[in-house]
Amino acid sequence: MRVDYVEHRLSEADYLEGEQDGQIRHELIDGIVCAMTGASDKHNKINGNVFAELRNVLKQRQSPCTAYINDMKVKVQNDFYYPDVMVVYDRQNHENDYYKTSPVIIIEVLSPTTRRIDKTLKREAYQSLELLQEYVLIEQDKAEIEVFTRQSGWQAAYYYLGDTIYFESIDTSISVEDIYYQVDNEDVSAFIQEQRQS
Repeated sequence: MRVDYVEHRLSEADYLEGEQDGQIRHELIDGIVCAMTGASDKHNKINGNVFAELRNVLKQRQSPCTAYINDMKVKVQNDFYYPDVMVVYDRQNHENDYYKTSPVIIIEVLSPTTRRIDKTLKREAYQSLELLQEYVLIEQDKAEIEVFTRQSGWQAAYYYLGDTIYFESIDTSISVEDIYYQVDNEDVSAFIQEQRQS
């Protein structure tokens, strides 16, 4: 997914009004509108896999949390972002139909054009959210997942194919293999080949 920055400052009200009517999604960072373009096949598959796994767990447990996929905004102070996937504790988030303020998990799938922003600006912004417990960065071109947790002081832990990630905030585990289901990259191909031979 590519983000194009347009040097045009908007108020929060104007931004939200435009997003309700617009066909292209935009993030609002420090008053500057940032158009978001389409994502790759790998990016979409990873988003869908993560969302499906989280949604199924939350549904089975009749959890008060809800999983959202890439069209729901999160508000951080005066900025608005579109996380790829997030889980929100719903009892805290009835104030707005178009954005949330209290996610417990935010997940971003990295692309060459968004990697720097996801790892720096967004990570810092998201970690300022009071209820956020986990921030997850998923590589699409290789099988590597970086998980930052509040409990660890936002230190990164890395996960690879064969590993399982435990999300403490919703008390559930998801295998890295399930996250990369049907994703075509070198690591996944090698892992599948290895599994077939063993």
